[in-house]
Amino acid sequence: MNPSDPIRPPLRRAAILLAKASITGAAVREMEELAQRAQSAMAGRFAAVVHAFSEQGSPSLREALDALAAGDAADEIAIVPLLLPMEPGFRTWITGAVQRWMRDAQAPRRPGVTLCMPPGDTLAVDALVHGLLQSTTVPIDAPAAAPSAGSVIPPQKRRVLVCQGGPCNHAGAALVWGHLRNEQKRLDLRNTGDGMMSARTSCLGPCNLAPVVQVFPEGTWYGGVDEAGIDRIVESHLLRGEPVAELAYPQVPGKQTLR
Repeated sequence: MNPSDPIRPPLRRAAILLAKASITGAAVREMEELAQRAQSAMAGRFAAVVHAFSEQGSPSLREALDALAAGDAADEIAIVPLLLPMEPGFRTWITGAVQRWMRDAQAPRRPGVTLCMPPGDTLAVDALVHGLLQSTTVPIDAPAAAPSAGSVIPPQKRRVLVCQGGPCNHAGAALVWGHLRNEQKRLDLRNTGDGMMSARTSCLGPCNLAPVVQVFPEGTWYGGVDEAGIDRIVESHLLRGEPVAELAYPQVPGKQTLR
């Protein structure tokens, strides 16, 4: 090193523990606690350790990257995929998602991003499996008698599906879902007009039109939906039965691009 070179501060690192999906609060808390334990164990080496989900669940990978970049918490962000087996498509999706974030990020300073991959000899995974095989087991009891209580068939005629596959989640589907649920409660959409119910789904298919929403019984496809788009779908399609042509994509042969 040249004595005249300026002294550079040590590299600040952060990590994102990336899981596939979560639809329960308990699973989200489990990820939060895992991130907290990892940060405590890696104190001094990582400035922050957070969690994210590639499909259903919040925060999404994009939201976690945005938060770390906006908070100026790190010069480098390491993504740790929590998936066994490591599907080649998952690694490809992570790479594409990070590249889209790099292209679109609004943060004034963008950290570098790396991907942590399991070692080729998988010794760490082997040790985990061996430890579990030697751990205390929990018996599974015989099943109880089937309950006799019945279930009510929902009378609502409309269903709104909000895709939370990887590309849709990356494009802001969690915000779209949250806004739809808020409007559903505020306007009592379950009991207004034909009535509606909503559900998050895994990948619906038209990934390049993300975020994707589908409304039944018509099966209308909407792409590029944001909170304002949800407002229009609610006001026109759900309350008046008139699909929003500007946001709808027809079911025709051939690929369509996001308008």
